[in-house]
Amino acid sequence: MSYEQHYRSIEYKTAGQFEDTRFEKIHNEIFENSTIASQLVAQEIATLIRKKQAENQPCVLGLATGSSPIKVYDELIRLHREENLSFHNVISFNLDEYYPMSKENTQSYHFFMHQHLFDHVDVLPENIHIPSGTIPKEEITQWCIDYEMKIKEAGGLDFQLLGIGRTGHVGFNEPGSHINSGTRIITLDHITRLDASSDFNGLDNVPKKAITMGVSTILRSKRIVLLAWGQNKADIIKRTIQGEISSDVPATFLQNHPNATFVLDRSAASELTRFKTPWLVGSCLWTKELTSKAIVWLCEKTGTQVLKLTDRDYNNNGMSDLLALEGSAYDLNIKMFNQLQRTITGWPGGKPNHDDTNRPERANPTKKRIIIFSPHPDDDVISMGGTFNKLIKQGHEVHVVYQTSGNIAVTDEEALKFAEVGQDFIDEQSNVINFKEVINFLNQKTENEIDTLEVRKLKGLIRRRESYAAVRYLGLNDKFVHFLDLPFYETGYVKKNPPSKVDVQFVEDIIAQVKPHQVFAAGDLADPHGTHEVCLNIIFEAMKNLKSHPFMQECWLWLYRGAWHEWDIDEIDMAIPLSPDEVMNKRSSILFHQSQKDRVMFQGNDLREFWMRAEDRNKNTAELYNKLGLAEYAAIEAFKKFEY
Repeated sequence: MSYEQHYRSIEYKTAGQFEDTRFEKIHNEIFENSTIASQLVAQEIATLIRKKQAENQPCVLGLATGSSPIKVYDELIRLHREENLSFHNVISFNLDEYYPMSKENTQSYHFFMHQHLFDHVDVLPENIHIPSGTIPKEEITQWCIDYEMKIKEAGGLDFQLLGIGRTGHVGFNEPGSHINSGTRIITLDHITRLDASSDFNGLDNVPKKAITMGVSTILRSKRIVLLAWGQNKADIIKRTIQGEISSDVPATFLQNHPNATFVLDRSAASELTRFKTPWLVGSCLWTKELTSKAIVWLCEKTGTQVLKLTDRDYNNNGMSDLLALEGSAYDLNIKMFNQLQRTITGWPGGKPNHDDTNRPERANPTKKRIIIFSPHPDDDVISMGGTFNKLIKQGHEVHVVYQTSGNIAVTDEEALKFAEVGQDFIDEQSNVINFKEVINFLNQKTENEIDTLEVRKLKGLIRRRESYAAVRYLGLNDKFVHFLDLPFYETGYVKKNPPSKVDVQFVEDIIAQVKPHQVFAAGDLADPHGTHEVCLNIIFEAMKNLKSHPFMQECWLWLYRGAWHEWDIDEIDMAIPLSPDEVMNKRSSILFHQSQKDRVMFQGNDLREFWMRAEDRNKNTAELYNKLGLAEYAAIEAFKKFEY
């Protein structure tokens, strides 16, 4: 099905044929992943460019920056190289730019657009328009007026590509922006700057102002497509699509545009009513998963334990058809209570010599070979340090595999400290790393300068030695610790290379070597750095490639969540309770990662240190189980079984 046909089918569905979108005020399209969605958006843009070429007219594109449109640009480049898509008639206008910001700065949107699109296609340089971050302050107002006039003289924007910030901004139109606003300079919201801090190696380095197209400029576009990927965007997407139009959420102004579409992945769409609570929209097909989700929601809404829910609770909250199917609240409650109870186990590797019919893990083999994959060198202990400890104590052969070096997350100050210590204690002639050169480089490093190989090696070794210390504390022998240093990560920049067959082969090799009965992997895609998603996809690909091997028939894959997000209760297949002592052991193991303790470089929107987040998250999970009427524990680590 073509992109246009796909959209026509969605328009038909939202024209009153189905009631599941009745709370939604903006046409939206939801895909399983951002790759497929991005390819279809790129195809629409390509079709428009070719149509305009056939009519001998320019194609005026409004373009966005940030992580959301990158795959769209990748597909456009492919179409140019492989399918002869020419950009000779394209006139582009970018949404925004930080201020002040030089074109040469690697964080500038000028640099971004050339890196991700313009340097790879045949667009004419004179047709590229990007707001300038170097205009003298006294000239900004006139410059913005001129930018608006250039768009008008080009015939207006035929197509505007947008992302969305967690504040609801489009472009850099932050909360409070008026519907009639034009191109102007604006002060960035703190949340926007916080979200950008990982790209700038810290909040202090993020500019406080930007030049942006206005809301009215965007709304005059003939066609608008807004992209949103990931769990971090779910709340603001719901407010934008289902909420009232308000300058508090500038993206809601798009509700009045006659030709706007939001293109989302499932995570970004997860808070929409038809996904979050579909029983409030209309009749449902009550699968086991949906039933669990609904009953947990009902308990939280009513403040009632599972076994105390009544027929009235179900009937008053849109679940009367579920009640009719099951017969009574009593039957539903017992079934759900037993389901929750059976997720809880103190034996993450299976309990030997016990009936495992209703346990999350198999009893046999009693001693399992286990791989714990950790995208960064601290995700293992942050996300499942207590379970890690139990697996070792219960006699399993546990291997931990660190997929990336994590060097980008070590601050220059931390690296300088270690280099100076190394210079003081190691004879220069026998030193693998030339610490004097490292010290000189770090002391003279400019704002946009990439680390030398020596500096990156040092930063990687810092993360590596912290990892050894953390898992030794949990009782793991060094011979079971593996560092892959996957090549996709080793760019020296925040931006990484696309994963390759080499990355997948590294993971395949370690799995084939260990022949595990269990694999634990990070399933937290809210990671603001993006490495978790890449590492997880590499594992998926490797396990798919190995699936025909006999040892893989006995291999189960368990996903843990990282420092940013936890599984919902209804999603949890295995819950590992921790005692107060085990919580303290987990904290101690995390604290061995000293380079990540006080200045977290990729913390997302949570300012707390990782050990604090982990403890609170595990404590909250335990409290939720207790509120549902189950046993009270100090903390719980949660896992979801994945069928690959």
